[in-house]
This record gives sequence, C-alpha cells and structure tokens, in this order.
Amino acid sequence: MVLFALTSSSSSSKLKQHSHRSFSESLMEDSIEDAEAIINQWILSDSSSSSFCCTFSLFSNKNREEAKRFIGAVTTLHSAMGKLVSVNPASKKLISAENLLKISMNHLSKEFYRILKSNRRYLDPESVSVRSRNSSRNVSEEDDAEAMEDLKMIADCMTSSGYGKECLRIYKNIRKSIIVEALEQLGFENLTLSQVQKLDWESMEKKTRVWLPAARKAVTTLFYGERILSDHVFSSAAIRESSFAEITLQSTLALFSFPGNMAKSRKTPEKIFLTLDVYKSITELMPIIDEIFSYDSTSSVKSQIAGTLSNLEEAVMSMIDEFESSISNESSKSVISGGGIHQLTRYVMNYIVFLADYSDVLTNIIPQTSSFASPEEDESTSSSSPLAKRISWLILFLLCKIDAKSRLYNDVALSYLFLINNLHYVVVKVRTSNLKEVLSEDWLVKHEGKVKKYVAKFEEIVWGEMMTSLATAEEVEAEEFVRRFSDRFEEVYKRQTSWVVPDSKLRDEIKVSVAMMLIPAYSEFYKKYRAGLPENVGFAPDDIGNYVSDLYFGSGGARSVSSIHYSDSYV
Repeated sequence: MVLFALTSSSSSSKLKQHSHRSFSESLMEDSIEDAEAIINQWILSDSSSSSFCCTFSLFSNKNREEAKRFIGAVTTLHSAMGKLVSVNPASKKLISAENLLKISMNHLSKEFYRILKSNRRYLDPESVSVRSRNSSRNVSEEDDAEAMEDLKMIADCMTSSGYGKECLRIYKNIRKSIIVEALEQLGFENLTLSQVQKLDWESMEKKTRVWLPAARKAVTTLFYGERILSDHVFSSAAIRESSFAEITLQSTLALFSFPGNMAKSRKTPEKIFLTLDVYKSITELMPIIDEIFSYDSTSSVKSQIAGTLSNLEEAVMSMIDEFESSISNESSKSVISGGGIHQLTRYVMNYIVFLADYSDVLTNIIPQTSSFASPEEDESTSSSSPLAKRISWLILFLLCKIDAKSRLYNDVALSYLFLINNLHYVVVKVRTSNLKEVLSEDWLVKHEGKVKKYVAKFEEIVWGEMMTSLATAEEVEAEEFVRRFSDRFEEVYKRQTSWVVPDSKLRDEIKVSVAMMLIPAYSEFYKKYRAGLPENVGFAPDDIGNYVSDLYFGSGGARSVSSIHYSDSYV
C-alpha cells in the first residue's frame, strides 16, 4: 500500500508538470496568434509594395491609435517568442513567429525611413534646436513633435526586438546627409592644408568671413539640434552616442580643420584681426561645444579645437612680433612737410587701436608669464597686465622711431613741432579708444605731460628771443624797438607759414599760448609810446594777434606781410 501510494504520488506530480508546460505553451502560442492577427492587418495591405517606402502609413494622424496597437502587438510577439523558447524551444510556432517578426521589423524600417524622409524639413537640426528653446508650440510644431515621438516609438520597438542596428543604420544614413548638405548650404568648403596655404589674402579673408557665421550656426543649430534629436529618438545611451558620433564627427572635424589650417598659413601683421575674430568666435562657442560633444567617442572634436586654439594663439603672437619688427625696420628718410604726422605714426596707432578692441581676447593669448616688462617700470606700471606691457612696448618702439625721424629736420624748432604733433596724435588715439582702459590714466597723464614739455620747448626756441626783447623794451628808443620787434616777428612768421598742427584743439592751444606771451606786453608798450611813433611803423598789437591766428595751418600763410600796417585799436 505504501509503495502504491508513492507510485501514485509520483505519477500525479509528473502529470501536473506536463499539464503545466502544455498550458504555458498554449498561452504563448495564443499570444503569438493574437499579435499575428493585428500585425497582418497592415503587413498584408502593404505586401504589394517592393519599395523601401510604405504604401500605407501606420504613423499618420488617422492611424495613430492603430500604430500604437501595431507596436504593442510586435512587442507582445517578441515577448511571447522569448517565453515560448523557455517553455518549448522545439515549438513549430517559433518558426512562423520569427518570420512574422522579421516582416514586422521590415515594415517598421520602412515607416522609420518614411518619417525621417517626409518630415525632413521639420526634423532638420535647426528646427529641432529652435523648438527645444521654445516653451510654446504652434500646430505645425505639434505635428513635428508627434513625428519625433513616432520615431522614438519605432526605435524603442526595433531595439528591444533585437533590430537596433538596422534602425540605427537607416537613421545615420539620412541624418548624416542632412548635416553635410546643411554645411554646404552655409557655404563651408572642406579645404586641405595645402589648398588653404595656396590662397591669396583676399580669398582667405573671403572664405574666413563665410566660415565665421557658418561655424556658429553649425554648432548652435546643426550639431546642437542633432544631439537633441538623437537623445530623444534613442533610449539606449550607447545607441545615442553611436548615432550622434557617426552623424556629426566627420563634419565637425572638417569644419574646425579650417581655422587650424589658417593658423598654419603664412603670417603677416594684417591677418591678425581676422585671426582674432576666428579665435574669439571659437572661444565663445566652447561652452556649447563641451555640452554637445560630451561623449568619449566625440572627444577628438574638443582635442582638435584645443589644438586649433593653441595654433591660433601662436599665430597671433607671431604676428605681433612681426608687427613690432616692421616698426623697428622702417627706414624711410622722407621728411614730413611742415612737421606733420608721419604715416608710420598713423599706421601703427590705428593698428594698436584695433588691437585694443580685442583686449578681452588678447588677455587670454598673451601669457601671464610674458618676459616683457613695462618699458617704463615704476610703481604705476609694475602691476600692469601683460597686454598693457606689450602694447606699451609697441608704442615705445614707435616713439623711438619718431624721435629718430625728428633729427632729419634742419630746423630744431620744426623738429620739436614734429615731435609734438606725433606724440599728441598717439595720446589722442589712446584717450579716445579702448587703449585708455588697457594702458591706464597714469600712462596718459605721463605722456600728456611730455607733450606739454615739447610745446614749452618749441615756444622757447621760436618765440624766446622776442620775449626777451619785450623784457628790455624800455632800454631802447620806442620807434627803433617797434621796428626791430616787427621785423623779427615778420621773420618768425614767415618761417612758420608752412608749418602745420593738424589737431585743431592743439593748434588753438599753441596759438593762444603764443598770443598770451606776446600781445599783452607788446600792447602795453605800444599804447604807452603810440603818440610818438610815426605812422605805418611796424605791427600794431591787433596785427600780431591776427597773424598768430593764421599760423600752423600749413597753407603758407593766409596774409601778405608786405601790406601790414598798424591798427587803431590801441590808439
């Protein structure tokens, strides 16, 4: 009895196990059949199409609920297949289910392709990036958002069903072509180093001016939008990274190879401003570049850009050195007529003024460990920035050249006038530009003081003898003094008729200073002895003032001294 009981119990257990397996297998097969019924509604209706595009679209506004049912059925099919394998790996139902899954994946591939192609206008990276920044959406943007959701639904389904590679291949082929075409539309040309080095300056400048907005738009819209789209479509981090890297990496590296090649081309001082524009643009884009290309697989982008920035920095420093050398090597012996402003002064200061407009960029380029000390090191300049010290040196090189050129004049007074005009031009350029912030007020005060010293020396050389004669006027007979004074004034006036002070404010200051030295003392003497002077002897005080006012226009004099006679103003 005991043996029977044990045998009966064992047979009952085996029967229950066999019954349980049959029930599970039946349940899985029923699930497969239910999924097959839903899937075939769309598969059979599109079976006549041999093209990659669907004849009938599941993912349209009319069929959106059906699309969700289809995706759900495919998911159920794949899940049931997995469970059926664990229950009965030899089930004949698995073969038909596998075929059905392949057909379903093929259909979803077509749908995925169709959505990417038909919504290309709205799924371009620029549109995606713009929408990502807008909190409110219009009707068309809602449709675009639905297209993105459809892509995500298909991608998730295909990936979970083991067809992620097929989905990714379709996505990459279409999206990569969009990026390439977009860069071409922005005017970008993928030039080799050899091609860039063969460009003349005009062509280089033109292509760089095209590159600057193209690069900004590529980063802020194309690559940014593509990152958003791939992050949305693919749930798998690995697939996201793979898709984004393969779509954008080649184009990005090509885009940023241009400034790197530009930095390696022939360097001349005139190219520095365009080089600084490129450097500034890239540094401004770096935060978003770091954000977009944060994957390990795209680290080569940041490495290349870091190398490009380093090359641009070296190019800028090299061009500043070249500019400095061009100042030092300037060897013209031509004398500027009338002691005016030398063309070297204009060129150098205009160049430096433009440099100062890039002070924020140059501060990052000129190393803090620069070997350049301030040319006039004292308590006010010892703490100057490397940029301030470098610019101070450039100006010092210019002023040394101007000092040397002042010695080309045979007239010492004209030599001083040349120094006055050129140093004053430098000071005005500094005060009226961003150079003031770079060099500081102390620098300006110091050099304005030098201008005043030059003016005082100039006035002493030109007018000193006449001032001395006024001091001893009482020791000479009145008529003789007036005659001698007038003759001397005429000589000094004629000597200066071709001299020029281009700056109107400085010109007026010098003339007022001269007038204040001469006219009050001469007027006092003239009024005191006027009654005893013969008619038409020498200059009257008003004549002195009028002729002084005609000086330093470089016109050769506005009046004829032969017609001078006294005025009745001081009678």
